[in-house]
Amino acid sequence: MEVFGQEALISLLSHLFFITVTWWTLQAVRLEVIFKPNRIIQARVFYILITIAIGSLVSNFFLDYLRWSRQLPFLL
Repeated sequence: MEVFGQEALISLLSHLFFITVTWWTLQAVRLEVIFKPNRIIQARVFYILITIAIGSLVSNFFLDYLRWSRQLPFLL
């Protein structure tokens, strides 16, 4: 049971870390030029959704890679 708790904690921290890094990275991109004028709320929601999507994808990749590397010893 302790292993599941550790994996859950690693997953939570990984997702939060990569979502934060994605948000920081997207601040350098001028996506507001593709939105219509006076659509500030929609632009902010878009930033949040795209941040969560990209951050989750990167985090899942990292977690899968970590899980697969832990399973390699069972190959032999």
